[in-house]
Amino acid sequence: MEDLLEGVEEVEFEDVDIEAEEMEFNLLPQYILKEALSRISRKVPSATSIPASKEPFKFRIPRKEYRNHVREVVWGATKSEGGSRAKSITVGGHMSPPFYLFEETPPHKPVISHDVFDIPFRLPSSVKKLFGDSIKSPVSWAKKQVEDFSAEAITLHLVSTDPLWSNRPADKAAETVKDVLEAVNVPLIISGSGNYEKDVEVLTKAAEAAAGERVILSSVSPDMKDYAKVVKAAKKYDHLLLSLVSMDVPGMKQMNKKIMKEGLPPEQILMDPNVASLGYGIEYSITTMERIRLNALSGDNDISMPILGGVSNAWSAREAWMKDKALGPKELRGPLWEATTATISILSGADVLMMLHPGAIKIVKTLIDTLFDKESNASGSEYINWVKM
Repeated sequence: MEDLLEGVEEVEFEDVDIEAEEMEFNLLPQYILKEALSRISRKVPSATSIPASKEPFKFRIPRKEYRNHVREVVWGATKSEGGSRAKSITVGGHMSPPFYLFEETPPHKPVISHDVFDIPFRLPSSVKKLFGDSIKSPVSWAKKQVEDFSAEAITLHLVSTDPLWSNRPADKAAETVKDVLEAVNVPLIISGSGNYEKDVEVLTKAAEAAAGERVILSSVSPDMKDYAKVVKAAKKYDHLLLSLVSMDVPGMKQMNKKIMKEGLPPEQILMDPNVASLGYGIEYSITTMERIRLNALSGDNDISMPILGGVSNAWSAREAWMKDKALGPKELRGPLWEATTATISILSGADVLMMLHPGAIKIVKTLIDTLFDKESNASGSEYINWVKM
């Protein structure tokens, strides 16, 4: 049978009835393999016919060219700029997604602003111990933040103006703003109480009290009916304005357009997409911030402003402050909770962070410096040092 099939490629049967039980085909592997190899050899050149490369392979990092960039915003005014701050701070200016260090070196480091409240606030005991009696006075508290904890900026929360709290008059709050500006020479964020109706008056008065200092007024949102008054005050007294829209990219775009329509230049606007705490929806914040940055880089000028993250929100999570032996000491857990929330925020695109605990701030600042230190990255660093307090 093998002799009959020698050199035969195809066999055709005619008028033949075959039952499977009567005949068995045995296809010899050597014939199949021989034919396959002969066909391959006809199509593929031999290894000796392929010229050897003279140059070694070089990996080129893929770099994408973006249509737009994040605007730079200058915060705080020095004496030569009409204010009294020791220095101004520039944020923004990015031309790539957050920390795409293979595409660009970020032009400016994220900045941390230390929280100060105008009245003793409901703070965790572990935080109160750090500040002692200074929390009884916003001036003393601000000075302690700058002198003892090296604050680069201060967030002054005028919570006493809340009608459901002390309902302090707006003009009295404005006096506090003046006192803090005289006590410390770092850039300020002036925050209302969160009562949209009262904050219009509070922020308008604060803007006048801080004329020329280029503070950040925090904040205006779609829920604030008379937001235009705050926008006009920011424009009149040359301040920055924070646009607050919770995890809504189209909503943020519309709010920014409304602010600019009232005459405030985009270079005087920052955005707060509302940073949720670790374990309390922070994944939504990540998505929102990343979408904002990508939209800006894709050419959307209405959303190409720096991002601010209210990281102090981490302390609203019960895991940050409640007593539970299974979770470890709250004195360590709390600042780590805030530091982790802050780290996620800057890696998602935040340029300015509002933070509370000095220990958490130290961790995050060390991390920021490490990420920006090329020599440290090249030689390696002890990550365990980031959590020492």
